[in-house]
Amino acid sequence: MTDKTRSSGGNPFGKLHYLIIDDFENFRLSMRQMLRSCGADKIELVAHGAPAIQYCAYNHVDVVLCDYNLGEGKNGQHILEELRHKKLLKRSSLFLMVTAETSKEMVMGAREYQPDAYLTKPINRAMLEKRLSGMIDQRNALLPINREIDRENYPEAISLCLKTLPKQPRYKTWLMKTLADLYYQVGDYSHALKIYTDVLNQRDLSWARLGRGKILLATQNYDQAVSVLRELLSKHPDYMEAYDLLADGLERQGRVTQAQQVLEKATERSPNALLRQKQLACLATSNQDMSTASDAWRQTVNLGTHSIHDSSDHYLSLGQTLSDLSEGDSSDEGSKHADEAIKVLSRMEKRFSDDDGVQVRSRIVQSRIYAGQGRIGEAEKALESVAEALADPDLIDADTGIDYAKTLFRLGREDQAKHLLGQLAQRFSEEPDTLQKIENLLDEPVGFRQKLQARAQNRDGIKAFESGDLEAAIDQFSAALAIVPAHAALNLNLVQVLMKKYADGENDPQLLQRCQQHLDRLASLPEQHRQYRRYLALSKKLKGMMA
Repeated sequence: MTDKTRSSGGNPFGKLHYLIIDDFENFRLSMRQMLRSCGADKIELVAHGAPAIQYCAYNHVDVVLCDYNLGEGKNGQHILEELRHKKLLKRSSLFLMVTAETSKEMVMGAREYQPDAYLTKPINRAMLEKRLSGMIDQRNALLPINREIDRENYPEAISLCLKTLPKQPRYKTWLMKTLADLYYQVGDYSHALKIYTDVLNQRDLSWARLGRGKILLATQNYDQAVSVLRELLSKHPDYMEAYDLLADGLERQGRVTQAQQVLEKATERSPNALLRQKQLACLATSNQDMSTASDAWRQTVNLGTHSIHDSSDHYLSLGQTLSDLSEGDSSDEGSKHADEAIKVLSRMEKRFSDDDGVQVRSRIVQSRIYAGQGRIGEAEKALESVAEALADPDLIDADTGIDYAKTLFRLGREDQAKHLLGQLAQRFSEEPDTLQKIENLLDEPVGFRQKLQARAQNRDGIKAFESGDLEAAIDQFSAALAIVPAHAALNLNLVQVLMKKYADGENDPQLLQRCQQHLDRLASLPEQHRQYRRYLALSKKLKGMMA
């Protein structure tokens, strides 16, 4: 590029602001020299993540050239993740990941946050100019559209896309993809679907398949969506966003085990995506797969060290999961889980020391861990250390209160736990999710292994009842109730079987008396409980049978 070209208004490099992030000074200076020789003028150099993010917070940047490995602290993926999360980069800004490393794990992790390009070291001026020139040309041509998207003026952005399509055929793919995304944003699913379908009729493009699956999910066509996304992944197994959508579709279908398996495959392919590890951990926890949940929470915590998504909740969830795994397990493995949980929670207290609630939540779980290992003195001491903060139930948030009640059950303080849950149910009566958690804990105030055993016996009891084997059903429901005697559905299941046995000709009055005993257990069942109507119906039926 000649001096004349540089000084003329036709030089696209000269109008932009650049940020170079690399921990080696020589490389920063070399990159600055190459950019200057291309005509760039406004160039900022920084060595690490924190000053880079701070600079972007207060200055507009058009092009970021960021090394992946930056020594201690944040790497290039963390920087890109945080800039995207905080919306410190405009859509028209370009982010180029510069690296000597080309491992699949690195590329997959960074790709989750969509850098505009990768530059592999060593870099020379010709390579840099060639890559940047094309990207800057596209940036400038599409700038009006991206400007409106940044302003969230989606109708105007749609209008500009439609006007630009016939004028800029070289950017047709970008325009079609963006237009479909915009239609999706404004809820115009039919126009979005038409674009994806038209594109696929001409050429099998993975982004169009993904978009079609996304629209099918949004319009609740779950079977079709799952089929489309499975087919996409069979052809493009590294398309990570498709795993997330497929897991979402399966979960909405109620196929939660399959959803978990999909996320497990995804995290094997791209292990550095914190939010997906977190989603896997949550799903595995709801599936009572505590081993997978603990692995995923552990990954989430480790990945959060330099991430904008780091949270005390991740440490707490790992501690809770390890607590469940260690409870009642006196083996070396149980002790190992308990020790790890205590260490994780101690790290959480130090890392998030500014948050007063963290210590309270930590000690509640620590108390439960000690109790689960039979170390009752230490359990009581841990709880006593935060007794003042827990003294007034009206000042405790719902999650802390429920976790506290869970620990009280483990310490044998059932009446105190039930009283606390009753108070929480009154305070949060307008929050269905909280009421559901309270109901679940009242039904199953035991460890997760006992829950699994009781649930398996309940399923076996239902199968036996459906096959007509009433005796086997009674045995299974009774065994489950020996573990969770206050479980509403289990008590009512047993009542139903006993009534059936009586009605089938075995007119033994003791069967009805036994029914009454199990209904009496549910006398204080709150009206908002899912089983309340069934309880009323069976109570009325029993009254008629005993008349």
